[in-house]
Amino acid sequence: MKIIKCLSETIECTLDAAEDTIKKAIMYKDEYPAAAKALYTQSVALMDSIKGLHDAVVVLIDGYRKEKGEPPEPMMAIYNYMHER
Repeated sequence: MKIIKCLSETIECTLDAAEDTIKKAIMYKDEYPAAAKALYTQSVALMDSIKGLHDAVVVLIDGYRKEKGEPPEPMMAIYNYMHER
């Protein structure tokens, strides 16, 4: 399903952004605590959005299972890759 690939790509980009943001928060926490807190808050928000995207993927896979049985291996490979990441 192309939608799972799309969601997975969005998750990956968002995960990269969350990682970059939290690294900046850590780097600036002593010198600029207020800015670091804002960066931390942004990183948490990004991780929350990832959870929502993940939940959407789970719904799609569960729906596929109900309608057609086990999903194709490439679909599950993408899903499993994202879990490992």
